[in-house]
Amino acid sequence: MKILVPLKRVPDPDTRIRVKPDGSGIETDGVKFAVNPFDSIALEEALRLREKTGAAEIVVVTIGGSECAEQLRTGLAMGADRAILVPADAAIDSLGIAKILAAVYRKESPNFVLMGKQAIDDDSNQAGQMLAALLGVGQVTFVSKLELTDGHARARCSRETDAGIETVTVALPAVLTADLRLNEPRYVSLPGIMKAKKKPLEEIPLASLGVSAASHTRVLKLERPAGRKAGARVKSVDELIAKLRDEAKVL
Repeated sequence: MKILVPLKRVPDPDTRIRVKPDGSGIETDGVKFAVNPFDSIALEEALRLREKTGAAEIVVVTIGGSECAEQLRTGLAMGADRAILVPADAAIDSLGIAKILAAVYRKESPNFVLMGKQAIDDDSNQAGQMLAALLGVGQVTFVSKLELTDGHARARCSRETDAGIETVTVALPAVLTADLRLNEPRYVSLPGIMKAKKKPLEEIPLASLGVSAASHTRVLKLERPAGRKAGARVKSVDELIAKLRDEAKVL
């Protein structure tokens, strides 16, 4: 069994984000980067499936500059077997990412793709769905529990919806996207870091994949969210209702 796990390099969740004065992007000086938390959850689940089934090859892949190798090494240190870097300097939108992942999928022929439901930097929540559509395979999003059945031919997934927990069974190959409650990723150990240095990290030029990853969308401007207005104290329910009416401009 082979599992393909895409990883994305994103600002560390604990890093303070600063927008450039011209709004063209974020300041990267002094910013710590990490593996997208939802992708770490997806990788952790792949590792647990390997431990449960006894045999599986886990391949991590990312798209970006040479600096992304650090996040791939983190994935290898967690326990992945191989890593693939598709070098790309320009920003690529969700559809472009999905096209590249589809090409890597066809090259690797995994049993399924397990990836984060979204990246915390843009929160698009699009790449997984687009990838499944391009490949013409099934998909289950927001997976909070995963079990392989029928000799690893199907995946039984629990997913959280507004109406409660939904259970979906999908034939493999498929694209599965991990939710926050699926698991808690393990810490990277020192032996894992040492082993990661000896594991293969392959670079695949974008041109060799035979896909066009030109972005069809672009960010015009970034702005910090407006500050919250100061609160006000009220002395009675009637005063509260009157104030809410004034705020909502309801007569």
